Amino acid sequence: MQTLRDELRAIPSIVGKAPGFDLASAPQTPQELFLVWLRQAVGAGVPEPHAATLSTVDRDGLPDARVLIIKDVTDDCGFKISTSDESAKGRQLGHNPNCALTFFWSPLARAVRVRGIAQRASTAESAADFLARHPHTRVFALAGQQSSVIPDSATRDEEIARAKAEVESNKDVRSPHWAVWTIAANSVEFWQGDPSRDHQRLRYVRTGSGWDTQRLRP
Repeated sequence: MQTLRDELRAIPSIVGKAPGFDLASAPQTPQELFLVWLRQAVGAGVPEPHAATLSTVDRDGLPDARVLIIKDVTDDCGFKISTSDESAKGRQLGHNPNCALTFFWSPLARAVRVRGIAQRASTAESAADFLARHPHTRVFALAGQQSSVIPDSATRDEEIARAKAEVESNKDVRSPHWAVWTIAANSVEFWQGDPSRDHQRLRYVRTGSGWDTQRLRP
């Protein structure tokens, strides 16, 4: 009888078609290489190439993770995200700003791992980000504490109706809890997979004067 383990082992892995990757000609900074890879993912039609898994740690030291969309990448290798201070990730970043991002572009057999420290943006930047969001998404950001338990459907409907009325009556209304965070990378690893498991891995580590590059064993 076939077991689940047998079923899983029969599923092909690293099935993407990797573009060329010459480690010797990699740029001096990780943000340059990240943008090249990101744009190649966009050009290849990879679904949601700007999606990443954000990993955080809660007050009990337990790990947490969820998928979100990055908003921008700065010239000094900062990855911008946004969330509510009331969300689980917002509370966790506020308590412990050490975090990680993981991008996975399966069709290209590529992944990028970012480790860094999250820095909260100014009130003005956070407000501008909130107001740039689609009105529909602003409604849900205003409707109630993200990730909290919904007591009943009627309460939720009332919260959404109230928030919708606010957005429709005042185009400048914003959530006081909305925040932009910049994850300042201290290390960035680029992984290009190979079905033979002879993967190519290049890690950038931030130093006082710039970045060191390290080639890693598969």
